[in-house]
Amino acid sequence: MIATASFIACSCALFTLAAPAPAPVTNSDVIARAALAARAGLTPYQPVLTTCPTTPLVRPATGINSQESSYISLRRAKAGTALAAWLKKQGNFTTASQPVVGLTSSGGGYRSLLESAGVVQAFDGRDSTSTVSGVYQALTYHAGLSGGAWFLSSLSGNNWPTVSYLRDNLWEQAFQNSLLLPPNILSASAATEYALITTDIGSKQAANYDISVVDPYGRLLSYQLLQGPDGGVATYMSSLATFSNFTNYNVPYTVVTALGALVSRGQCAPPINATQYEFGPYEFGSWDAGVSAFTQTKYLGSNLSNGKPVVPAVCTAQYDNLGYIFGTSSDVFPGACEVVPASNSSSAPLVQVLEGLVSTAKAPAVTDLYGLYKNPFYNYSRSSLVKNDQELTLADGGLAGQNNPIWPFIQPARSIDVLIVNDNSADTAANLPNGTEIRQTYLNAQAAGLTKMPFIPDVATFVSQGLNTRATFFGCNQTGTTFIVFLPNVPYTYPSGQPTSKLQYSVAETNGMIGNGNAIATQNGTAGWSFCLACAVKNKDTTKLPAGCNACFSKYCYKR
Repeated sequence: MIATASFIACSCALFTLAAPAPAPVTNSDVIARAALAARAGLTPYQPVLTTCPTTPLVRPATGINSQESSYISLRRAKAGTALAAWLKKQGNFTTASQPVVGLTSSGGGYRSLLESAGVVQAFDGRDSTSTVSGVYQALTYHAGLSGGAWFLSSLSGNNWPTVSYLRDNLWEQAFQNSLLLPPNILSASAATEYALITTDIGSKQAANYDISVVDPYGRLLSYQLLQGPDGGVATYMSSLATFSNFTNYNVPYTVVTALGALVSRGQCAPPINATQYEFGPYEFGSWDAGVSAFTQTKYLGSNLSNGKPVVPAVCTAQYDNLGYIFGTSSDVFPGACEVVPASNSSSAPLVQVLEGLVSTAKAPAVTDLYGLYKNPFYNYSRSSLVKNDQELTLADGGLAGQNNPIWPFIQPARSIDVLIVNDNSADTAANLPNGTEIRQTYLNAQAAGLTKMPFIPDVATFVSQGLNTRATFFGCNQTGTTFIVFLPNVPYTYPSGQPTSKLQYSVAETNGMIGNGNAIATQNGTAGWSFCLACAVKNKDTTKLPAGCNACFSKYCYKR
């Protein structure tokens, strides 16, 4: 167990931590929800009671839910058309049938947000003329955790505009004046935001829903990542499914991950084999043994027992605030099962200032360091690990050594042929990846009997072969596994190994980091890279690939 003083010091170190874009969500949908709440004397952050749906609230994790299945079916048609168009630009590839392609954006604070953004910008046919432009339109899934979840949530929570739009209209000024810096949070210029956030979390507590540091943390982040009144407060995870780009199947399906910590049993931080939870527009839950169940995202916060409402037909809505969810995914504060002192001093660590905001509504508690969710799997026999816990305590999706959200895509229920893994982890002293995270995912997959994860070598091999300094293909000579295109953060054009503790970026720094993400996607202009990426995407067409693909596999495939 980490002592309080050292834990606070640790937290301080971490957190001193071409076509026109579609209309962003400053639109009528979010604004109308905020206006309705205001007229009712409520804040859209406050969960409210509602009538339960007639569909089951909890289901066993025996396959993907029907809504996701329907979305993926229709998304695949559009993604396949886009992929065929991109492949035709690369060479003589067959396009009669197309693989399912996904993308993961790793954790790593603003470093990962900006590098992930640069990768997607280069991939986005609306926002780039690079040789890989159009790959984004060919994606069927996109997952993020922690800093990667910040990027993915900013993208999806604003109705998937271009990265250029977000950079110019939101991020540049927001990151330069970051509201995660205590002096900025407590400054006179942030008095309006401070008052609104205090009202938001106070209304949640007053409605008898417990609050934690994740509430003000998510709200402060939302002012930097979401548009709309009060920092996009009326944007919910489930509302992503109502946005025009989603209803028209123009975008990949969104998944955000987090980890469980069994705080009720004295577990302070998620262990290496922690339960992996995922949030999507339709469902929240886990594939892992011990939970193996899902509930409807829209009704998170409902008081359930054995999958049914404790009060017949009474459920909760508006608990799935998007800021609270990406705050949960990036909650690095767990470390000691002790109460953190509250503070309103601008020189205090961020976690203490967040606790100060919480203390305006309730007395500090041990559970204040976690994302708190009424357990939808309470008394649900299938969920043996958590069935006796009335509350789930969740934290950063990368705290247990898996900083790339690959886990949702190697489940038997999902069929992803090719997974592009953009790793922006800080494994080294230079804040760059060295294979530690993806290797841990392989080890955990082996332990869990998940056979879709291809072999990943140990870190020593990873580094000695330079696999952390260039694109690498994993799964080249394996059958039955997902083919992984590994894109590590490399400082090609800008010093992109910025510390996770860096919480403020100037306009020039923001642009430099995004530019380096472009270089990651294009391998800094390496000749023939886009053709080799096409070979990777179509790797299963072994007898139909252009002759040049063999040279690509010789260059980029990891060989055991």
